[in-house]
Amino acid sequence: MTGAAEGRLMTGTPALIRSFDRPVRLLLVNQLTINTGFYMLMPYLAGHLSGTLALPAALVGLILGVRNLSQQGLFLVGGTLADRLGCKPVIVAGCGVRAVAFLMLGVAGSVPALVAASALTGFAGALFNPAVRAYLAREAGERRVEAFAAFNAFGQLGILIGPLVGLLLNGVTFTLVCLTAGVMFAALTVAQVRALPPGTRAGPGGPGVPGAAGAPGTAAGGRAVWREVAADRSLLRFSLAMAGSYALNFQIYLGLPLEVRRVTAGEFGVTLVFVVSGVMTVIGQARVTAWAGRRWGPSRAIVRGLVLMGLAFVPLAVAAPLTATATVPPPAAAQILLLLPVLGAAVLLSLATMIIYPFEMTTVVALGPEHSVGTRYGLYSTLAGLGVAAGNLLSGWALDLGRSVGLPSLPWLGLAAVGGGCAAAVRALDRSGRLAERPAASPDQPSPDAASPDTPSPDAASPDPPSPGTTPPDEASPDTTPPGTTPPDAAPAAPGRHPPGPPPRTAGTRLRDAAGRGRAGRWPGGRRRHAR
Repeated sequence: MTGAAEGRLMTGTPALIRSFDRPVRLLLVNQLTINTGFYMLMPYLAGHLSGTLALPAALVGLILGVRNLSQQGLFLVGGTLADRLGCKPVIVAGCGVRAVAFLMLGVAGSVPALVAASALTGFAGALFNPAVRAYLAREAGERRVEAFAAFNAFGQLGILIGPLVGLLLNGVTFTLVCLTAGVMFAALTVAQVRALPPGTRAGPGGPGVPGAAGAPGTAAGGRAVWREVAADRSLLRFSLAMAGSYALNFQIYLGLPLEVRRVTAGEFGVTLVFVVSGVMTVIGQARVTAWAGRRWGPSRAIVRGLVLMGLAFVPLAVAAPLTATATVPPPAAAQILLLLPVLGAAVLLSLATMIIYPFEMTTVVALGPEHSVGTRYGLYSTLAGLGVAAGNLLSGWALDLGRSVGLPSLPWLGLAAVGGGCAAAVRALDRSGRLAERPAASPDQPSPDAASPDTPSPDAASPDPPSPGTTPPDEASPDTTPPGTTPPDAAPAAPGRHPPGPPPRTAGTRLRDAAGRGRAGRWPGGRRRHAR
């Protein structure tokens, strides 16, 4: 991270926002409004369905599950549409669909109408979620880490504001909550049509074509991008390694509230957990990102954040055997004492997320070419959603099992182990060079991981002679390149010259920050190097 970027982050979130140009600022406000509207309605939807409409628990679960399934299952479609049609129209369409869906939730009285409205709510998120991130990544350019730090702070502010507004409106009627949220999304849709610049898109003309208007990409082109992204082993491995972190982070909505209710038999601690998490992120995100970037750099920051995320559950594992299940709320002083392990876990989870998120989002961009940013975010979000679903199932099972066998620490120790496993997986990817930043490529040129070992690279087949004073890679002498290593400028070997294997990379290549600082690795030739 450059000194200028670090200085902007250290000035705090408000000054950081002012340093961005208009499109990025609009995207930050967009994220604030989206999260405010969503979280003012969704926390109270289950109560409306089971209370006001008197639906059985199975139907409530079905309606809520349809929303999650439609969103997670269609992220890849939304990301691909952003790449092919441009980010702006997909963002606008997503917000418009959500406005309609929220208004439907307020007036629907039959199960089919509620299921349709819930599905539309999820589909809307699948449209604008990857599109907003792809737009932000492209507009921020070299300032992606700073932009995603501000993006996370604005999103958390919306999560903090939304439930409070929803609580006030829900005291009148749930229909008023839906009407207000729907009007907010409708106003956001109109504002984005008028104010959000077209930006850039990657279409038939190649990556970075100015303007979202123009002929859309062909279906064949979309399928080619899907094949390219699906064959990218580095992206898939990074996505799977990070999926567990989303299951851990989701415990703020599942495991921690359950533990609060177990030890206090009340809801005050749940509100306190969300307030602590939101305030920490809004106030500290920029400075935490600057500190982590200066001290570690992207890959090491992600690894250490994952370790911290696992350690967040250690206080709960230690305290669980020492606390009994409460049947009535204890006195206020006792409640505060009982909540200390839960609040400690919430603080560590929030800090870990602040460390990880900006570098994680930037890494997804760096792992592939410009023309498939939206598709990569879509695939990444889909796998993250699967991780959350699997994590919820397993953590819920572990909570029940721990109580039934008299081992209340079991679920928390399991979650801590997941954090350690995710950190080890990302560390292994970093050491192998799989998190190295990729060079730009056109839509017709697959990424290195997707390339077939039997296909010679354009450089290897080039008729151009080497420049004077240089030695072609295939004729390198032992004096210039130690045995068993690949020169930095060497192109992939032609078929038959070497056994098929992973694409060659410069030994020791790692994802670096903007200042070029790296981590401990190997110089070509196998000698260790250490960054000081």
